[in-house]
Amino acid sequence: MIQNTKGSAPRFTRRAVLAGMLAVGASTLAAPAFAQAPYPSQPIRMIVSVGAGGATDAITRRLADKLAASMGATIVVENMPGASGVIAAQAVARAEPDGYTLLIGTNTTHAGNASFLKNLPYDPINDFEPISRLGVAALVLSVNNDVPIKTVPELVAYAKANPGKLNYGSGTGSARLATEMFQSKTGIKLVNVPYKSNAQALSDLRGGQIQILMGDIALMLPQIQAGTVKGLGVSSAKRSAAMPDMPSLQELGIKDYELVGFIAAFAPAKTPQPIVRKLNEEIGKVLRDKEFAESLSKTGVDAAPTTPEGLREWVVSETEKWRQLATAAGIKPE
Repeated sequence: MIQNTKGSAPRFTRRAVLAGMLAVGASTLAAPAFAQAPYPSQPIRMIVSVGAGGATDAITRRLADKLAASMGATIVVENMPGASGVIAAQAVARAEPDGYTLLIGTNTTHAGNASFLKNLPYDPINDFEPISRLGVAALVLSVNNDVPIKTVPELVAYAKANPGKLNYGSGTGSARLATEMFQSKTGIKLVNVPYKSNAQALSDLRGGQIQILMGDIALMLPQIQAGTVKGLGVSSAKRSAAMPDMPSLQELGIKDYELVGFIAAFAPAKTPQPIVRKLNEEIGKVLRDKEFAESLSKTGVDAAPTTPEGLREWVVSETEKWRQLATAAGIKPE
């Protein structure tokens, strides 16, 4: 009990002092116990920005199984396709930043959309805490069998001798920009033929309606192996583990050429850093596992873990790269 009389100092009774000490001790013990609740202590939602059945979905589900076992957690994979990944990205950006809602995004959500879409309702950089890149997927520069060339230098020479006579297909933004970059760096001129998907473009590549296609490895590799189209080089800076015998375009003399698709994990902005670091560490362990990495390469994806800082730098640089390519190609946001 605290007593105070006018003109005199307050007097503390022994009972009041003891009560105060007990109250302070109780609050001191309670605070750390609450703050140090183990993570994860409830189910984690992994929201995938594309539909079920594709490589991104398959990779996410395998990753979720591994993480659930290593972290002792329940992880639920939820597909939110549509609007070029905007629906999924926006849902995670608005979620509680507690580590229980994560986004498995791609080069579409975190590079391309900033150039392709007007009034993007989320900020790919500031609305998220980057966790780790999961993998990168190279494209394969492929040509129709009737084109009288076998190498990249021969293709460049043939295109320069026949300006505007070679058509290339683009069923994705990646295919369009990868081919635009190839044109820019080699000084050739090709004619773009848009498609709703690269699978449709591949059908016309085989049929000769188009002569060139930059398609993802998972799509193109079976065709190249079967001899229905010719593969010339991959778009990654180095050879892909999925196609170790196929040289990169850089290796073939196209200086600084690199454009790949990527898959990465993000949390909402302001997610506590200890949670971000724990997720980064656990994901890194899975991605560095030889068996898991080999399973990714079968889908045309190379495991490529990063630090959170590394992923942030990657997103910033890729967003700018895609913006420059889109501007050069005359692509306007829609």
